[in-house]
Amino acid sequence: MVGNDNWINSYLDAILDAGKSSVGGDRPSLLLRERGHFSPARYFVEEVITGYDETDLYKTWLRANAMRSPQERNTRLENMTWRIWNLARKKKEFEKEEACRLLKRHPETGKTRIDTTADMSEDLFEGEKGEDAGDPSVAYGDSTTGSSPKTSSVDKLYIVLISLHGLVRGENMELGRDSDTGGQVKYVVEFAKALSSSPGVYRVDLLTRQIVAPNFDRSYGEPEEMLVSTTFKNSKHEKGENSGGYIIRIPFGPKDKYLAKEQMWPFIQDFVDGALSHILRMSKKIGEEIGCGHPVWPAVIHGHYASAGVAASLLSGALNLPMAFTGHFLGKDKLEGLLKQGRQSREQINMTYKIMRRIEAEELSLDASEIVIASTRQEIEEQWNLYDGFEVILARKLRARVKRGANCYGRYMPRMVIIPPGVEFGHIVHDFDVDGEEENHGPASEDPPIWSQIMRFFTNPRKPMILAVARPYPEKNITSLVKAFGECRPLRELANLTLIMGNREAISKMHNTSASVLTSVLTLIDEYDLYGQVAYPKHHKHSEVPDIYRLATRTKGAFVNVAYFEQFGVTLIEAAMNGLPVIATKNGAPVEINQVLNNGLLVDPHDQNAIADALYKLLSEKQLWSRCRENGLKNIHQFSWPEHCKNHLSRILTLGARSPAIGSKEERSNAPISGRKHIIVISVDSVNKEDLVRIIRNAIEAAHTENTPASTGFVLSTSLTISEICSLLVSVGMHPAGFDAFICNSGSSIYYPSYSGNMPTSSKVTHVIDQNHQSHIEYRWGGEGLRKYLVKWATSVVERKGRIERQMIFEDSEHSSAYCLAFKVVNPNHLPPLKELRKLMRIQSLRCNALYNHSATRLSVTPIHASRSQAIRYLFIRWGIELPNIVVLVGESGDSDYEELLGGLHRTIILKGDFNIPANRIHTVRRYPLQDVVALDSSNIIEVQGCTTDDIKSALQQIGVPTK
Repeated sequence: MVGNDNWINSYLDAILDAGKSSVGGDRPSLLLRERGHFSPARYFVEEVITGYDETDLYKTWLRANAMRSPQERNTRLENMTWRIWNLARKKKEFEKEEACRLLKRHPETGKTRIDTTADMSEDLFEGEKGEDAGDPSVAYGDSTTGSSPKTSSVDKLYIVLISLHGLVRGENMELGRDSDTGGQVKYVVEFAKALSSSPGVYRVDLLTRQIVAPNFDRSYGEPEEMLVSTTFKNSKHEKGENSGGYIIRIPFGPKDKYLAKEQMWPFIQDFVDGALSHILRMSKKIGEEIGCGHPVWPAVIHGHYASAGVAASLLSGALNLPMAFTGHFLGKDKLEGLLKQGRQSREQINMTYKIMRRIEAEELSLDASEIVIASTRQEIEEQWNLYDGFEVILARKLRARVKRGANCYGRYMPRMVIIPPGVEFGHIVHDFDVDGEEENHGPASEDPPIWSQIMRFFTNPRKPMILAVARPYPEKNITSLVKAFGECRPLRELANLTLIMGNREAISKMHNTSASVLTSVLTLIDEYDLYGQVAYPKHHKHSEVPDIYRLATRTKGAFVNVAYFEQFGVTLIEAAMNGLPVIATKNGAPVEINQVLNNGLLVDPHDQNAIADALYKLLSEKQLWSRCRENGLKNIHQFSWPEHCKNHLSRILTLGARSPAIGSKEERSNAPISGRKHIIVISVDSVNKEDLVRIIRNAIEAAHTENTPASTGFVLSTSLTISEICSLLVSVGMHPAGFDAFICNSGSSIYYPSYSGNMPTSSKVTHVIDQNHQSHIEYRWGGEGLRKYLVKWATSVVERKGRIERQMIFEDSEHSSAYCLAFKVVNPNHLPPLKELRKLMRIQSLRCNALYNHSATRLSVTPIHASRSQAIRYLFIRWGIELPNIVVLVGESGDSDYEELLGGLHRTIILKGDFNIPANRIHTVRRYPLQDVVALDSSNIIEVQGCTTDDIKSALQQIGVPTK
């Protein structure tokens, strides 16, 4: 057995190595034979241990024994295999403990997680192959540490980035002017610049909001701003290889008002429709330039922050294009932090931050994304793991199944990719030697003006300068830094403190939160008598920030970031780039940044003594200071923008090719709908069938014109099937051929009437399904696996009377279709809230839309990108019908997707009156008010009391639709 130990230990070492890289680390390909160095240890560990499933381990052990002759089946293999099996069991015990911890933290979610994991072991580990086999996007934990994945050559990509809030412009950014104009704005602008300069990228568009409000610079109202001049790439420009990077400002929301990010939610759909028009126009233009006349579609639509995530998901679904998402600062983490502070209740937090709307937007982004970009491993394991739509253990199990080519039964997790933030290296300077003295390479240059603005605060400006750059928010923990400095006399005698807290005119004019922090800082300066030792300038330019870092380096100072939690840590990288050692919080991104840079010390932000001790140690020990400075400058290249963009592009190239279906000229000429000037979409749900027929007749009569009878077309949008629609219309003597299209099954099917002859009759009419629309909505559709789970779930929804249980939901095969699973509801009053069903689907990794309709007597489950509002956008894309020329008729309430029909650039007429059926309480699917989703005072929404011909005609006239 002595000879076996080395072999067995090599397997155990391989296990440990795999464990280290299982979250966020790149793992070597299993196809090592092709590269000439196959490793049995690595193969066994990755094939067997990654899934951590006892059944698979046992089967693999039997196969391994069967492959060997009796002579070779010795104690070595048995010992090794059983030790690995035992290790896997210990791993499962650890996972159970982790699940119990989650259960205590989030009881409802935790219990469902445990049930889901059990289902995975019971149902998913059967080794069956299916349509999900081999899909690389089910992987979790890709990292840019080490070598990047192999990709094909990049060839003239068009990339769309979205970041909606804050003041976004390419030069002289007003960082710190308000709470929304900070690190994210800086990041997305510099990212767009760097990405557009990357090899093979033809054009990058950064879409944001157009701002023409008073007291804001005119540049924010310019529809287009070029970011990267092609004059910097003359050779590429001459060959027509690069168009550059641009900020594209889309108007949405009140024209004369600046909107904080919490105020943007009701206007997201307006932005989506405006962005849709831009992308269609630009794709066609780029196609004429480099695509031989064929549109060049975006390789990816990348949303930044929750609001942009919603917009990106809607655009991705409408255009059938891949989506990526970067959360930046996640809502659930913010909510938990605010609740821990105890200053506000959950209701007050939601009122202030619209936090529940934000969390739902992040869940939707998880549903729609193929790739989620995280800056650190901690962001994945501790932040995204709080969400219904992502769970680390389940993601690993799905990844293991995909590797083995096994069926995932409709379940899907977006691929989490760790890409550290990038910084602009154009500002990096090496004008100090290792002793911190300025190198003399020529005539001495004048000191930057910002230096004198800072040093005027100090009695002794030659002392090392402790620098903090942070906006005055409680979570940045600036007051703890001032207390640590003020209470440590040796540190006060050794150094000065500089606080760069954004720009301000007067504290009295600032937001209450920022004003409170600044007031506290000034109070502490007075309390500790820190005059002459602390600088807190009111103004600085964005271009002066590198000079501020250089001043701290010149004095042999240190940069400090003691935020309670740091999501991104760009300032830490900027400090390292300028040769400045750091003291940083141990919570969040700094941990992994410091592992790479090794240029400072980490501290507990809640421990003032630890902060003071670390600062004193770094500033007083010259060798430590010099070593940290050298390490930072040596390793900083790993955070360069070229490296950052290379990692992004390598992931983008792994995304599956998808594109929208645009009708050709021939198709459009043969389709009546494409020749209409106006389209009226009848989407009235909250009425009985008799009233629906009456509204249809009145709408047709109101819009009919004798001079141009073909100028207005009609579309019926409903949760009914096509057979139900035809039966209803024929039963009342109406011809289905009178409609240009039918949006059926809650937006999962679109049909067009097809007939021969000039005078169609009901006997000649057939209906043709739009197959292109089906390809638009099939993304991540669970199909049969989803159906089986829903059937199982339906048996658990029961009405209890004493000891008698009565099932409330049954499968409805008659009204189901390929992309719509229907279920009959016996008693709507005993149904669970729809938001709970959607939560359950996300926890199960089943990506779909669930909605109640037919007055809650039917449950429909459709693909994530299928909806009646998205079907309207599809008609715009395929047939070229301008969205402002589409009028949607709705009632006072409706099916669960009712709210989605109200927003956007199309016109909406709300028919009010006694004919509306009161909305059932279970239609409430939101955890937030309707006004957080829809701007009910929008000029695009008109309310009419009644549904007569005259009522509808009056409303149509108000919005410019010709009537009789």
